Amino acid sequence: MSAEKRGLFVTFEGIDGSGKSTQMQLCAQALEAAGHSVVITRNPGGTAFGLELRQILLHSTQTVYPMSELLLFIADRAQHMNEMVFPALAEGKVILCDRHMDSTLAYQGYGRGLPLATIRELNEIAIQGHKPDLTLLFDGDPAILAQRVNNRGQADRLEGEKADFHRRVREGFLELAQLEPQRIQVLNALEPIEQLQTQTLQHVQNALKHCLVS
Repeated sequence: MSAEKRGLFVTFEGIDGSGKSTQMQLCAQALEAAGHSVVITRNPGGTAFGLELRQILLHSTQTVYPMSELLLFIADRAQHMNEMVFPALAEGKVILCDRHMDSTLAYQGYGRGLPLATIRELNEIAIQGHKPDLTLLFDGDPAILAQRVNNRGQADRLEGEKADFHRRVREGFLELAQLEPQRIQVLNALEPIEQLQTQTLQHVQNALKHCLVS
């Protein structure tokens, strides 16, 4: 009797400028070359509905209060799980997602100061009990990573926050990693791209050993 086929859900986290998006793309290319079926997505913006929310969250010129911001991220996540993640997992695919539940805890919890217990409860509602199988956290000095963001051009609403905000977010990410060391793997975002690529793929391949993926 063959084992049941199931997919793998991997999230890429880190403060802005950490290179997580680049590493996600490189990882996807390597996995596809190895014959895996890969879905690349992001929070917010992984669905048509999410794209509309992303525009509000990152580029609105209106005042967005922290709790309003949180609820919009949660709405995006609920839509994303139902429309993208659950169907892909059912088909045995590898899902690579740029940001997810840990970003909400880090940015709206540690960064904005909203109650972590509230965010955890709302996250749980949105993900329906299905956490990522693996989370890769790309960590680095916020001052150095902020320079990378500046070099890219005009920052969005969250990228443009003050240095102290990004420091709190980084500390939040690292605390989350300490709480869930089995799921969250910390990588040095300041290492060369090629070295990070090797480490990233190794973590994903180790996770793949624990599930059957098409």
